[in-house]
Amino acid sequence: MKKFNISLTLVLVALMVVGFGVATYAAAPAANELVIADFDTGDKPNNIGGDFGGWDKDPNDESQGTQMSFDTDDSQGDASGYSIRLDYDVDSPNPAYNGFWMKLENLDATPCKNLVMYVKGDPELGFTSQFKVELKTKTETGSYLVTGVTDTWQKVTIPLNKFAGLTSKKDLTELVIVFDDTNSTEKMGAINIDNISFE
Repeated sequence: MKKFNISLTLVLVALMVVGFGVATYAAAPAANELVIADFDTGDKPNNIGGDFGGWDKDPNDESQGTQMSFDTDDSQGDASGYSIRLDYDVDSPNPAYNGFWMKLENLDATPCKNLVMYVKGDPELGFTSQFKVELKTKTETGSYLVTGVTDTWQKVTIPLNKFAGLTSKKDLTELVIVFDDTNSTEKMGAINIDNISFE
C-alpha cells in the first residue's frame, strides 16, 4: 500500500508540473503583442507615448468633422477601462473626409504580422459598417478597408501585408482612421475603437 501511495503522489506531482507548464504556455502569446493604445487611463498619451486625436479635412466646414471622446464602454469589459468614441459626420455638400490619428513614434513593426483593434458601432446613433485604416511612414501611406462593423465589440485583425502602398513596416509614424463620403455606409454616426496593438 505504501508503494501505491508513493507512486500516486509522483503521478500527481507530475500532473501538477505539466499543468503549470500548460498554464505558462497559454499566457505566452501576450508577450508577442505590443499594445499601442488601450485608452484605460482615460487620457493621453497612448501606451508608447504618442499623441492622438480627431481630425477634419476642413475645420472651417462645419457640415463635416469627427469629435473624439473617451467612453467607459471598454471592449474587455473592464469597469475602470475606457475606449475611444468617434462621432463622425461626412454628410456635407462638399467633399468630406475626417477621422482619428495616432502617433506611432517611429515604431519598428518588422517582427509583427498583424494590426489588431476592437471595434463597435453605436446602435442608437447609427454607424458606418466600413472605414479605412492607414499606416504611415515618412515616405509611404498604406491603406486597408475594414468591413463588417456591427453594434457589438469585435476583434479586427489586419495582416500588415494587406496595407496597399506600404512596403516597409519600419519607422511607422502614424495610424489614421478615415471616414469619407465614398466608403461610409452611414454618413453620420459613431464608432468605438479599443485595444490597438501589433502582434
